[in-house]
Amino acid sequence: MLNRGSCGRGGDRTDIGGVCGFIGILRGRGGPPRIDPAAFNGLRDRLSHRGPDDADTWVGRVADGGAMLGHRRLIVIDPTAAGRQPMRTADGRGVLVYNGELYNDLELRRELRQRGVVFRTHCDTETLLYALREWGRGALTRLRGMFAFAYLDLETGRALLARDPLGVKPLYWWRGVIGGEPEFVFASEPAAIVAHPGIRAEPDMVAVSAYLTTIRTTIGERTLFEGVRVVEPGCCVEVDVAGGGVTPRVERWWRAPGAKRDMEETRAVIEASVRAHLRTDVPMCSLLSGGLDSSVIARVAMDELGSLRTYCSGARTEPGPAGGLDDFSAAREVAAALGSEHTEAVVDAAMFRERWRGMVARMGWPLSTPNEVAINEVVRTLRADGCIVTLSGEGADELFAGYDGPLRTAHAAVQRGERDGGLVHLAEAAWVPVELKGQVLRDEVMAAAGGDAELVGVYRNAYGRAVEEAGGDLFAAYLGLQREINLAGLLGRLDTAMMLEGVEGRTPFADGNVAGFAAGLPMDSKLAAGWLADGRQGAVVGQRPVGASGAGIPKTKWALRAAFAGRVPGVAVERAKASFPLPFQQWITPELAAGALAPLGGVVRPEILEAVAKQPGEHWRLAWPLCNLGMWWGRWW
Repeated sequence: MLNRGSCGRGGDRTDIGGVCGFIGILRGRGGPPRIDPAAFNGLRDRLSHRGPDDADTWVGRVADGGAMLGHRRLIVIDPTAAGRQPMRTADGRGVLVYNGELYNDLELRRELRQRGVVFRTHCDTETLLYALREWGRGALTRLRGMFAFAYLDLETGRALLARDPLGVKPLYWWRGVIGGEPEFVFASEPAAIVAHPGIRAEPDMVAVSAYLTTIRTTIGERTLFEGVRVVEPGCCVEVDVAGGGVTPRVERWWRAPGAKRDMEETRAVIEASVRAHLRTDVPMCSLLSGGLDSSVIARVAMDELGSLRTYCSGARTEPGPAGGLDDFSAAREVAAALGSEHTEAVVDAAMFRERWRGMVARMGWPLSTPNEVAINEVVRTLRADGCIVTLSGEGADELFAGYDGPLRTAHAAVQRGERDGGLVHLAEAAWVPVELKGQVLRDEVMAAAGGDAELVGVYRNAYGRAVEEAGGDLFAAYLGLQREINLAGLLGRLDTAMMLEGVEGRTPFADGNVAGFAAGLPMDSKLAAGWLADGRQGAVVGQRPVGASGAGIPKTKWALRAAFAGRVPGVAVERAKASFPLPFQQWITPELAAGALAPLGGVVRPEILEAVAKQPGEHWRLAWPLCNLGMWWGRWW
């Protein structure tokens, strides 16, 4: 059993106190930001679902300007004020707002103490605060964890905003003129930014068009709101307030290490990551779909904690992958083998329709995937049971090669000499293909979207970076592309669905150390021999996983299957990819579609709106993104 601590307690431990939401405003000249303090606190409290337990605000002068920082706190450890934010250094030089947790805070504290730092609390918020004071931007490469933060150095007048390597925690910003002077506004959610009385919420048509193709709420730095930018995973933004302006400088600070790694290390790396994610004083649980990823996490957590609650969500009517067990049946079998206390959260058609509309209204943001509703429902269920922290399996597929179909498409493209992998990936995953977009959107909207040139450019550039990271291996680069694009979207989905209910989601696979290890594994460790000929054929021997029949095991994520064969139940090792599927095509009714699509009359061609409203199930690839956009559009305009 792991030893747990909490903020403000003695001993040689540090504790996690930063999982929450924050907002801030920087002004370069003319005194403090031009917003009433009560109005600012109103913006802060729009994030109360992210931090329902506590709130505070800091206001101060910076050179000839000023700053406001606000924080909402979800108490995962200590109910006292020890971990309250915004947090300031003892010498008054640095101020921090932070969302996330550090997994190497003990190591950082030891090094900081050697530099003369005297800590007042045992919270990792203070660890990060002094790491930034001591090392500035150089602290980023020393951090292991999930985080988004904003640190203001009052001595130099510089601010640093940064996000963790894989983008587990979100961060957005806007720059413009308010009251005659430039201001820089940032927050954990874009809705809190555009609610500022000096900022007008307008749609970004480049991102709107991109959403129809990708169902992703960001494209590169762009978001669905004009002028609101996202800090991309592994990136930072530096702002010089003392210079009289607030012009941001954006850079990428993290790249996956390229050192070669051995497949035999896989189990130790994953187990260490899961253990690092287990530190908490509040009840913890784990999502369990019965697949490989969630079963691995639950197995390691069960061994460490001694007991564990597991949760599965989905629809009773949805079949399993390739005719196999559905999620509920597979999860029950795994839970029984592990000995976890298992609960099922069922989503039906009526709940889906109501929750879908409700989530868009509450977030002020479209959903990405239909199973975001299932995640939200399971989170409501576990929160009602008293669990505040849950583990989840995002990241394994992108890092260890879990998506069989897309990888086959990628391999075929490489074999025929296709070097524009970004376009291959974009086309393979498209809901509304780029080449058909002109038949869906009005001419003036397509013109405002630039004909999707920026969308195409984002995917091309991402693939180019992935090729460089993979040392020129065009096939392996597709995994880097999936990590940068797919995983960022999945982590965003997880964060919003969970934080709406005040629950912290932890993702042991989506970890910088794990990503670095996976990047160093050769593709023949991730995909078993014979994968290309038949992804589910042939017996495997030695330390490799062997199914009950000696055959039929998926050959994707081979390093994981080999590492945990015999450690997790056979149903998990042998099961093909599946994750909280929902039959949303049958659940989108003409009545729901007509109401959702009504606000889009000036955006979408009328014949498309009419066809989708009449038969949304038949036109489901149009209905899902269009209905989401319509709900979002109606919420703001």
